Amino acid sequence: MLNIVLIEPEIPNNTGNIGRLALASGSTLHLVKPFGFELSDKRLKRAGLDYWKHLNVVMYDSVDDFFEINKDANFAFFSSHGTKSHWDIPFKYNQFLVFGKESVGLGNIIIEKHKESLYKIPLYSEHIRSLNLANSVGIIVYEGLRKLQQ
Repeated sequence: MLNIVLIEPEIPNNTGNIGRLALASGSTLHLVKPFGFELSDKRLKRAGLDYWKHLNVVMYDSVDDFFEINKDANFAFFSSHGTKSHWDIPFKYNQFLVFGKESVGLGNIIIEKHKESLYKIPLYSEHIRSLNLANSVGIIVYEGLRKLQQ
């Protein structure tokens, strides 16, 4: 249905939880290196439980590799720097939903190059900068599934 892209994920628990979400939602998980952990990390496995072996995962050696291989894909990018709300995403089947690393999000080059498809999840408190990555992915994926099934 959808493609979840994690660019340089750093926290194994988040990636494990997102993998579980990808399987539950019928999505493909795309992981772009370098990772901040080893794929054998027990925290990744614990968060993904025994579901990881059933997951459709595609790995890339770099951001450049990812964009070269998927150059014709339909993308939506997510950042706290986005100016458009996630409510306004024109979801399509097989769309690539691109998330940055936990510590800094998407790099400035990606943000500048894809401003027209850059979205954010609204935050209703001035006391928070961003949401947890796994929570953000869950919000976006299930909003996408809801819109695609209307």
